[in-house]
Amino acid sequence: MKNPKDSFLRGRLRSLKFALKGMWLLITTEDSIKAQLFFGAVAVGFGLYFNISNTEWMIQSLIIGMVLVAEALNTAIEKLADFVHPDYHKKIGFIKDIAAGAPSFAAFTALIVAGFIYGQRMIELI
Repeated sequence: MKNPKDSFLRGRLRSLKFALKGMWLLITTEDSIKAQLFFGAVAVGFGLYFNISNTEWMIQSLIIGMVLVAEALNTAIEKLADFVHPDYHKKIGFIKDIAAGAPSFAAFTALIVAGFIYGQRMIELI
């Protein structure tokens, strides 16, 4: 909650503290985020190994971020849905399934981008 006595800078620092806390909670409690961080680290390793271009690094970084954001939003929606209606409910299940689709779209997009960046390079290794 916003403290009316906070200066602009102090308010931003408080917001940053909450954001970092949220990131830490995701990383330490959610297996899906841990899995996506692992795959992101693998992609970074490939980028270093294949010495990808600056443009490819930018695209890869954006895609990794997109997947992590989608996973985080999915987790938030699932936690909120479980809080609002802890027991199984058909409509809540529908909402959670739709939310789970977002990281799936992001992950499929990431695979397509990885194919463009690394496909030819992988073929040349064989």
